Amino acid sequence: MLLGDIIAHLDDEAVATETLVRLDDLVLLGRVQESAADEGLTPGEFAARAVRQFSDTASDEDWVTMLGIMGQTPEPGLACLRRMVEYALRPPGALHACGHGP
Repeated sequence: MLLGDIIAHLDDEAVATETLVRLDDLVLLGRVQESAADEGLTPGEFAARAVRQFSDTASDEDWVTMLGIMGQTPEPGLACLRRMVEYALRPPGALHACGHGP
């Protein structure tokens, strides 16, 4: 599957929810649930929004890091969503993947 197809697929709330569960990471899922609740969203809505946020605002370094991670796994969609959700969960002013600020 091509990256654009993965992103388009994960932009769907139901698919994002299913993929969050497939990550099998209870800590990350808990963080998503907490952040989603704080914003009046479902976890799937939060994850789908994270996909759009990453697509719209991630630096070149963030993209390169994510692509590198995706290239090392048989489940690139899972790796993609994990990275995008982690990006959305990081505190304002956090460092980019390369170590510089926003």
